[in-house]
Amino acid sequence: MRFVGLGGVAPIISLILLAMRLSGKLPLPLLQSAGRQMGRLIFRLDRRHREIALNNLRFAFGGQRSSAELIRMAIGVFEGIGQIPLEVCWSLQVDRRNWKKFFKISGLDHYRKAAAGGNGVLFLTAHVGNWELFPVVGAMAGIPLHVVYRPLDSPVFDEVVGRIRRRFGARLIPKKKSVFKINQALRNGQCIAILLDQNVDWYEGVFVDFMGHRACTSKGLATLSILSRAPVVPVFLVREGAGFHAHFEPPIYPRVSGDRIRDLEENTQRYNQAIESVVRRYPDQWFWVHQRWKTPPYHPI
Repeated sequence: MRFVGLGGVAPIISLILLAMRLSGKLPLPLLQSAGRQMGRLIFRLDRRHREIALNNLRFAFGGQRSSAELIRMAIGVFEGIGQIPLEVCWSLQVDRRNWKKFFKISGLDHYRKAAAGGNGVLFLTAHVGNWELFPVVGAMAGIPLHVVYRPLDSPVFDEVVGRIRRRFGARLIPKKKSVFKINQALRNGQCIAILLDQNVDWYEGVFVDFMGHRACTSKGLATLSILSRAPVVPVFLVREGAGFHAHFEPPIYPRVSGDRIRDLEENTQRYNQAIESVVRRYPDQWFWVHQRWKTPPYHPI
């Protein structure tokens, strides 16, 4: 159950944010090292998610990588997961005076080209690297950013995370009943960031290829792009050295044939190809602990 108001828990929220700021004052390399150690510990203790990650890696890379390589990759995945919360704490110390020291942006002209059309821009991103820090990149690039998200079950942590995401000016749009707000922002020439790399139920998505296998993928992004004519710009924030690198990729313009199902499938396939490309380049930075292929491509009536 969610609280109606947050007044009674405001001190708790303040204490959590204070603790995060204090822990985030440590140097980034030290925090990342601690996060990797924590990730290795989780890998050993969390058997369920360890098996999910290893099964996913075998499914995607079967016959291409040895068992030892897949285990090393899985450990790297957990190391990355362990770094995320500490990097978020560290990000509370980042401001306009020092962000260029830690964040690199490439391909920004792809965004500018897409924005020039006047229909707004849909950012396609994924659980790669540290996606939670993308609002920093948006502020650096002067992008009027909206982020579609699913509210957390805990109202306290939902507010904490929300304040961190809004810190650099990003606006949050709850996923449920979000279409009106998204379309309004696009009509105003603004930008919407959407994560598209998780499994959905068969009635919410279309089955298209991902890493060589059919994966049920949300049809929401394709629907928005087709209806609004807003281009989709893939952008991924990956770890690079002692910092982060945001890759903006060429815009994907909607293909419209008039066949609704075909259009949804074809455009969604192009989005999956963009995600697959970055996953293959940075396989240990993707969120392999999620059951991406959980929904089977056949459902009896």
